[in-house]
Amino acid sequence: MRDYVIDANVLMSIVISGKSIYRPLLSYYNFILPEFALAEIDKYKEVIFEKSKMQRNELINFSYSVFSEITILPNYIFDVQIMGKAIDLTKDIDIKDVGYIALSMQLDLPLLTRDKKLISGTKKRKYKNVILFDDFLRGI
Repeated sequence: MRDYVIDANVLMSIVISGKSIYRPLLSYYNFILPEFALAEIDKYKEVIFEKSKMQRNELINFSYSVFSEITILPNYIFDVQIMGKAIDLTKDIDIKDVGYIALSMQLDLPLLTRDKKLISGTKKRKYKNVILFDDFLRGI
């Protein structure tokens, strides 16, 4: 089994899609989400309902199945020194992604994202543990 940190955009895209192809993926891989990402997901709940082609109850049931397979880690686990390194890495790219990068660094796990700007920015700074979610899907 392989573990990955995911960002809110990856999780939202899985939920919005409603695709059953994600079920085996979610049970095989361990996707880890920092707790703070739940606030971002909640902020976009109406967008999730609008973009999904599923009926409301179908979306809710699919969300249950998705979230039951995700590991959510509390905010207090972040190491202060690693957070400082993540801030330095992301400050000129997108500071909102600092928590995802910090968790990726702290757990020494790849971060799966749909944020191309984050990937190119971190690679320019020699941090290569960030993978475009679509590339991840093509590689499995």
